[in-house]
Order: sequence, then C-alpha cells, then structure tokens
Amino acid sequence: MEGTNKLSVVFLDRDGTIIVDKVYLNDPDGVEFIEGVKEGLQKLNSLGFKFILVTNQSGIARGLVRLENLELIHKKIREELSLNGVDVFKIYYCPHLPEDNCNCRKPKVGMVEKDVLNLIDKKTSFMIGDKETDIEFGKNLGIKSILITKDKNINTQADYVVSNFKDAVDIIIKCVNPF
Repeated sequence: MEGTNKLSVVFLDRDGTIIVDKVYLNDPDGVEFIEGVKEGLQKLNSLGFKFILVTNQSGIARGLVRLENLELIHKKIREELSLNGVDVFKIYYCPHLPEDNCNCRKPKVGMVEKDVLNLIDKKTSFMIGDKETDIEFGKNLGIKSILITKDKNINTQADYVVSNFKDAVDIIIKCVNPF
C-alpha cells in the first residue's frame, strides 16, 4: 500500500453488509450495524484503507424512501463510524429501479466510474457485499470481491466467500500483508 499515489479502497455494500437489512430503510433511527463491522473497519482504517459505500436504493424510485431520509441515514452511518475513528470517504447510491437499466445500478459501475476509478489501486482494493450483484460490481471494477453469506453451497464469482464481516477483514489483511 506504500509507494503508490493511488488509494487502497474497500467498497462496501450497505444493507446486509455493514448494516442490518431493514428492506427500504426510510428512518435513520433504524440504522443498526452488523456485529463486527465497526471493529473491522477500524482495523482496515489503521492500515490506510479508504471506505466507499456503494448501494442500490430503488426504494427512492418506488416512493418508499424519501431522498432527505436517505441522506440522514447516510449521515448517521458516517457519524457512528466516526465515533470509532472511521471515515467514510464517499457514498454513492443508485435511486433507480432494476428495470430502468441505468448505468449507475450495481453491478454496473457508473456510480463510481467518473469519480473514483482513476484514484484506486486495483491490486489493493476490494469489494465486500452480500449479493452477487456486489460481487459482479467488484469484478467490473477489476478488484477482488468478498461475499458474505451463510449459504455454503452458493454459486458465486466471488474471490472469497465468508460467513461474517470479521472474516472478510481477515482476508483483506492477509492479501495486503501476507507475512
């Protein structure tokens, strides 16, 4: 991670990866971090990683999530993580429906393409998510991907499959510091 001017980034899915998936969360009071996430991000932060949250939020297009509330939810996530010394570098979201076929909905990379792609070190950047669209997003960025799932028989393109966030962090640490 030293000797390069590019950033080592961990792209994070939101619902089901760092916070409990409440299905169309529209209330910042409903933000509940998954066990081990704050501690894991602290570890990665101490190694110099930047964090970018990437999330599909079709609840906006469906009229189930208000944009103002989405912004308050993201503000709460940032605030809670900052209490643990963790800064969220950027947050990107797609507000569209799957059938809109937009360029910003994961697994497409349009939401980060212009802003981030030239900044990241692809060798030391990762995507952590709980759905195959997250894994495909990572593949489309050209970075390693980690799927968090309890399904041991899942068919996935992920580079790594783990059952919790702590194990995802351990894999990243081993990849960037194998000794």
